[in-house]
Amino acid sequence: MHNILLAEDDLSLIEGLEFSLNKNGFQIDVARTVQEALSQLLKQNYDLLLLDLTLPDGTGFDICRKARQHSTVPIIFLTASDEEVNIVMALDMGGDDYITKPFKLNELISRINALLRRAGITHDSHNELKSNSIVIKLDENRVIKENSSVELTGAEYRLLCLLMQNPNMTLTRSLILDRLWDEHGNFVDDNTLSVYVGRLRSKIEDDPQKPLNIVTVRGVGYKWNDQK
Repeated sequence: MHNILLAEDDLSLIEGLEFSLNKNGFQIDVARTVQEALSQLLKQNYDLLLLDLTLPDGTGFDICRKARQHSTVPIIFLTASDEEVNIVMALDMGGDDYITKPFKLNELISRINALLRRAGITHDSHNELKSNSIVIKLDENRVIKENSSVELTGAEYRLLCLLMQNPNMTLTRSLILDRLWDEHGNFVDDNTLSVYVGRLRSKIEDDPQKPLNIVTVRGVGYKWNDQK
């Protein structure tokens, strides 16, 4: 059973989410403030975080920022606003997805299941991926470049795993979206993928403006250039 931490202060929404998520086989812990959520994160490891954007003592960004210091746990933001600035900030903070209130519970369940499936990419039969100067320790969800740890968001980590698991193969943009988010690629658009690629390059390339590892195949997608 997957454990989910829900950070939400709307009692009516909490009740509905608890009922629906429990019915679908999830174990739910509820935090109604930022401090309660941070306290829960210290006590237990979670498979996914559902974070309301606005809480009495802060924001879901505060929780996300703290969680990303030590974890690649999938994070979905619950927001009452669909303004682009909030969406971009949610992704930049390390969020993997967002859903705008009011939302359909079935859609939320689908997004949760999609992210949990994507997180399963780390459970590989091998413990490491190595290429060029990059090492991924799959059993630790950790990326190392030249003996130094690289801090990645959950989405960036899964993207890097996918590319390195398919060296020197061109992966189309649609294939990457399908593999990393949901089977139809509905929840992350093409522009967001470009943002993720750019941020990943900034963290692993010696010169992000002239990338040697993640190569763009114009009009098609990307490939990991295994420089053996």
